[in-house]
Amino acid sequence: MTIYIPPIYIEKRNQIMLSIDKAHYLINVMRCKPGDIISVIDGKGKAYQAQVQYIRNSSVFLDILKEIIIDTESPFNLILCQSIIKGDKMDTVIQKSTELGIKMIIPLITERAIVKETRKLKRWQKIAEEAAEQCGRTIIPIIAEPAEIQKFLLSHDFISSQNKKGLIFWEEGGKAISEAITELFPYDDTRMAFKQEDKPFYILIGPEGGLTAQEVRLAESSGFIKTTLGKRLLKSETAAIVSIALIQFLLE
Repeated sequence: MTIYIPPIYIEKRNQIMLSIDKAHYLINVMRCKPGDIISVIDGKGKAYQAQVQYIRNSSVFLDILKEIIIDTESPFNLILCQSIIKGDKMDTVIQKSTELGIKMIIPLITERAIVKETRKLKRWQKIAEEAAEQCGRTIIPIIAEPAEIQKFLLSHDFISSQNKKGLIFWEEGGKAISEAITELFPYDDTRMAFKQEDKPFYILIGPEGGLTAQEVRLAESSGFIKTTLGKRLLKSETAAIVSIALIQFLLE
């Protein structure tokens, strides 16, 4: 089992008292006992082996034993730019994209989006944390503050980069994903794989009603390549999950 503990607590001491919710999870869900060994992640890429030292009432105390290597992270820095969608659909996108290896999620406010504002940022970060624990990741994706798509495309730091890369998925067509990936990433013939890169790679997904032609043109002028997921019209949450899975498959 894997749990997340902020790095500040790991760095300051070897013995850590868990938060109430994590203690509840270990005691009542995982049925942990003193002496049990678990994995701890700091959400920034490091992992540790820890031991349940003792349980007192509803409190759990861990001893950090040593740093360990958990190799579950994608070598590519994928960032999901997801138009905010209604209800628990956005929760699903946060959860599944975390499982698939996304490093950051930027909620976007688009013209046809039903949701124009939200107070769910803390909730989404918690969902990402729990999904990272569940799938054994060492990095918890950052959930950025929601931004209007025009401001994002015109002001984000990738605009000034000479190496900006990104795909925008549009139901009205574009290049095949495999063609776009080949165009964007250098291929290492000796390893028979795409070369690993730390530079951000953006995946832009529209809302329930789709992106407008003007938004697509603005994205293209900002460095995105227009691409398609095929003949059928997919829901926004489906498009996000499928696109990330396909890109990870092609790159890894």
